[in-house]
Amino acid sequence: MAKSLFFFCVCCVAIFRSSIFDFGTAITQKSQDGTEEWGYVQVRPKAHMFWWHYRSPFRVDHASKPWPTVLWLQGGPGQSGVGMGNFVEIGPLDTNLKPRNSTWLRKADLLFVDNPVGTGYSYVEDTGEFAKGDEDAAADMTTLLVEISNDIVGLQNSPFYIIGESYGGKFAVTLALSLLRAIQAGKLKLNLRGVALGDSWISPEDYTSSWGPLLKDLSRLDSIGLQNSNREALKISQQIKEGNYKDAVLLWEELETIILTNTNNVDFYNFLLDSDMDPIFGSGSKGELDALMNGQIKNKLKIIPQNLKWGGQVGSVFRSFMENYMKPRINEVDELLVKGVNVTVYNGQVDLICSTKGTEAWIEKLKWEGLKGFKNTVRSPVFCGDDKHTKGFTKSYKNLHFYWILGAGLYVPVDQPCVALDMVGVITDSPAS
Repeated sequence: MAKSLFFFCVCCVAIFRSSIFDFGTAITQKSQDGTEEWGYVQVRPKAHMFWWHYRSPFRVDHASKPWPTVLWLQGGPGQSGVGMGNFVEIGPLDTNLKPRNSTWLRKADLLFVDNPVGTGYSYVEDTGEFAKGDEDAAADMTTLLVEISNDIVGLQNSPFYIIGESYGGKFAVTLALSLLRAIQAGKLKLNLRGVALGDSWISPEDYTSSWGPLLKDLSRLDSIGLQNSNREALKISQQIKEGNYKDAVLLWEELETIILTNTNNVDFYNFLLDSDMDPIFGSGSKGELDALMNGQIKNKLKIIPQNLKWGGQVGSVFRSFMENYMKPRINEVDELLVKGVNVTVYNGQVDLICSTKGTEAWIEKLKWEGLKGFKNTVRSPVFCGDDKHTKGFTKSYKNLHFYWILGAGLYVPVDQPCVALDMVGVITDSPAS
């Protein structure tokens, strides 16, 4: 999730041309031991999408409970799942290339994709080829999955779960519906079993409306700051209601500036911190990831075009989503629930940008017939391992599941890795012990 347009550097878009696609639409590489596979798929002419698949070393093969696969979708739009999700959050190695004890490979195989095109190692050769919104991104991802599902051993029969974080949640619901259509049409063989939305930007109106009251209750805003914040949030709501989504983005930027000014730079990803204290984006941490992805990892992968800089087209990716950024996707969540797809929503307690307060507000707007039953269901506490201190709460009703995760901000797997790992085991019904 981008904090604002000024978060990205403003520069000319570098256009990359590579000969690696001269012979076809895809190129694939494997590690020597066969546990990793990665490649490019040309999802449209001059639009190339990069993916990376890990086969879990912890897999348990049971005929009655096959090993699952998780597709991770990063936010932004424009943040790299291959970089952020993989090395910062849930992959086998951390940014120091040391083993991560809490890797989600303990519960599932992992598939990272730099989505949409122009993100991370994905790229376009022409500025007109950037995806123009969630539906375009879903179409490209569906094309990619049709291609690689035929090549990755066991993927077609593996229980398949989509987990999206921040704006990745919007990608997740639109992609899930696109995949269901492709499966029904016989174009794709995939066993889609569920979608999880982690601190997801499903309803921008509800999130921006929550910021002022939440920060006032936390003593981070005073009454003057609350008035200014609420006034701007009402303008955003009005523009969204009128379908003026691009104008709503500009007001969203203004609201973030109001919040930052009146809170002395609160961190939008963890309201207990100042923005320069953020463990991922503060104090030069992002530069370390840039160096890793443009250095050792690029050299390892071998197939990345030489003149491509990881994340070099990110600003253009975000700008291409201006008409989509503030659109809600509540109806898509409703549609998945009606179709019987398992939907899990999880939220970090101290996240501001996709606050729990905002998430609870959009869930109230669901038209799903099971909503009343869900609301009347009592929560259960969540623990982790032998520690009996409360780590969160959860409740489920039919195919809707919710996790309130204490002590976590936007990046739940970073802040509460043990709880996140256990949660993924429940989501995927993993056979791992």
